[in-house]
Amino acid sequence: MSALKEKQRDDSHSSIPDEWFRPKEKNIDEAESVVRPSLSYWEDAWRRLRQNKLAMAGFVFLILLAVMAVIGPWISPYTVSEASLADQNQPPSLNHWFGTDELGRDVFTRTWYGARISLFVGLMAALIDFFIGVVYGGISGYKGGRTDNVLMRIIEILYGLPYLLVVILLLVVMGPSLLTIIIALTVTGWVGMARIVRGQVLQLKHNEFVMASQSFGAKTKRIIRKNLLPNTMGPIIVQMTLTVPTAIFAEAFLSFLGLGIQSPYASWGVMANDALGVILSGDWWRLFFPAFFISATMFAFNVLGDGLQDALDPRLRR
Repeated sequence: MSALKEKQRDDSHSSIPDEWFRPKEKNIDEAESVVRPSLSYWEDAWRRLRQNKLAMAGFVFLILLAVMAVIGPWISPYTVSEASLADQNQPPSLNHWFGTDELGRDVFTRTWYGARISLFVGLMAALIDFFIGVVYGGISGYKGGRTDNVLMRIIEILYGLPYLLVVILLLVVMGPSLLTIIIALTVTGWVGMARIVRGQVLQLKHNEFVMASQSFGAKTKRIIRKNLLPNTMGPIIVQMTLTVPTAIFAEAFLSFLGLGIQSPYASWGVMANDALGVILSGDWWRLFFPAFFISATMFAFNVLGDGLQDALDPRLRR
């Protein structure tokens, strides 16, 4: 009887296909993905940013723009203020790649010199907003209570100041210059950064790692610098990438109104202002190149900022 049962058991196993006992390739791939070394937060953010083609295109464009802003005026045989009345309003050619303006100045050289001005203003405004906003917002969010209320009321007052009125007053007192534009952009520009940092610090200051630092007697400055700021860098970086195009457009707008960079120096706003009166005469290149680079630069920073916002969001990490 036992031999009969053993034979039936062998027959039942022989009816089962051999493929059932073979490991599936899909399961092997899933197992390998589990045991792969995990990526850090910043490595994973960079991986996700590279998957965003539009953001990477904007990133590459900005790198090329920065490179040309440095070497562009050097590879041109003309200077930014060199005039030649014999070459007035010449269209793009082999001698003048972007054409010339009404004074015979090379538009190619002036365009890349204007890129220097615009990028410098944007980066300086972003850095100043970073330092002031991070310190101000970090103290406000960490201290809380009466300190937070007083600091936030100051922010609300600054936020209510008319931006253009502040710029005009500064220009009247200090005179139009690059320094005046940077000061005007940063007088109230750091308010948005301070609000973002304050909100992040309010969420993090009750976490266990912050309370552990407090229990060991760490000072406020060290807690903010070592514990809170590293965990808020994602939103801060995104805000900085959005501050740069805002400052670039503001500089171009002020220069277009005659309140910014003055001749013979060049900026995209100055070039657009000089070309506005002659656009109907057919000299299209004089307005096309500064307008194109203003638009393309703002678009590149915006798509890069959107890509960074998605890449640095821990809720989207997988």
